[in-house]
Amino acid sequence: MPENTSNPQPVRPFIYATATTRSLMFSHAEVQSRMWTKDPSALNLEYTRIMMGFLLFEPAPQRIAMIGLGGGSLAKFCYRHLPSTRIDVFEINPHVIALRDSFQVPQDDYRFSVREGDGAKLIGEYQDEYDAVLVDGYDVNGLPAQLTTDGFYAACLNALAPGGMMVCNFHASHPHYGTYVGRIKQRFAGSVIEVSDGACANSIVFACRGDTLKRCTGLPKRRPDAMSTEMWLRLAPTFWPMLA
Repeated sequence: MPENTSNPQPVRPFIYATATTRSLMFSHAEVQSRMWTKDPSALNLEYTRIMMGFLLFEPAPQRIAMIGLGGGSLAKFCYRHLPSTRIDVFEINPHVIALRDSFQVPQDDYRFSVREGDGAKLIGEYQDEYDAVLVDGYDVNGLPAQLTTDGFYAACLNALAPGGMMVCNFHASHPHYGTYVGRIKQRFAGSVIEVSDGACANSIVFACRGDTLKRCTGLPKRRPDAMSTEMWLRLAPTFWPMLA
């Protein structure tokens, strides 16, 4: 599989609906994002729940950046369950943004914004700012090349506050997966852990600005005092099987 250099013209996604779900798709071969229509802010896909594992280390983040909006799964979950957190979403595809109402993505307000543009460039505008940077910016061709470079990971590291975490979603079977993780480990001085989903289809990489992840082999299973019981009940079934 060649590295994705991204199309110059963004592909228009479409919505696939069932009696209980609504999905955002670029092709019939793969679901980009899916929500339960009766619980729009829930995290339907397992890998998205794993990505929220950074909250086990920082359950009350002040500011989060997200690279890739999709159907807004991560954005909606954080907006609902982290009412004191400011959330910045960077999305390169205007056609994806145009579907935000269909997926009940919150309107921009004093603590939530969706900004159109290349997240690989926009994240470089920030320094020491974010407690978490969540990278899930796929398009019709897969993971864009600009979200896999050493320069991009350096920009994410620079944008993080001390102790902050970058969380990246990868297809575990991608032929360049080892190369990407190697770049992250080098840039973050080895403060990195990898967590696979139940089907081993996705690998979520957590990388910390600091040595927090050097002292552990997996995600903690205990509910942090600052994490709400509702959030814990939604996420704990995914966290329990992980090594601690």
